[in-house]
Amino acid sequence: MEPFRKLTAHAVPIDQPNVDTDQIIPARFLQKPRSAPFGDFLFRDVRFNADGSEKPEFVLNAPFRREAKVVVAEDNFACGSSREQAVWALYDFGVRVVIAPSLGDIFSANASKNGLLTIVLPAPVVRGMIDALKAEPDLEIAVDLENQTVSLPNGPAHGFEIDPYRKRLLLEGLDEISFTLGQLDKIEAFEKTYAG
Repeated sequence: MEPFRKLTAHAVPIDQPNVDTDQIIPARFLQKPRSAPFGDFLFRDVRFNADGSEKPEFVLNAPFRREAKVVVAEDNFACGSSREQAVWALYDFGVRVVIAPSLGDIFSANASKNGLLTIVLPAPVVRGMIDALKAEPDLEIAVDLENQTVSLPNGPAHGFEIDPYRKRLLLEGLDEISFTLGQLDKIEAFEKTYAG
C-alpha cells in the first residue's frame, strides 16, 4: 500500500443515505480474484444499464467526477453485509477517502486494512460539503491525515478522530501483516525471554 499523508482532490457527493455494500459492489462479483479490476464493478447496477452503457445521470459518470479521489456520502454509508470487495471497488476506482456522518463498522475496519481512509464528521458538516460539491462540481477537498483535518477551499478545517493504530498503518502504508513483520525483532526477543 502507498502511505497516505495528505491529499487535495476532487470529490464526488453521494446524496443518499443507507448506501449498502451490495449497491457498492453487487454480490455476483464477490467471487472474483483480488487481481480483478474491482473498480469496474463499483456501483455496477446503478452506474450502468443492462447493456453495459453508462447511465448519464449517475454522479460518477460525469466527466469531472471520474477522477474523484474523495467520496462525501450521506449517513450510514457502506452498511449491510460484510464484504471487503466494497473497499477494493472504491480503491481500485481511485477513491482514497470516504467522508460521511456514519459508516458501516465492518467497512471502516476493512478500509484501513486496504489503504482507504474513512472519516466521520457531523451530519451538518457533511451536508454542507455535499451541497457545496453539487453547486461547484470542480471543488477540491483537502485531507490532512497527519493533522486530522478536512477542508474545502476557503472554508474552515474540520478535525476528525481516528484510531492511532489505523492512522499509523495508513501513514506508513502498511497492512497488518507488514506491521507485524516489522516487529519481528521484538517478537523474537520476547520469545527468547519467555521460553527461558
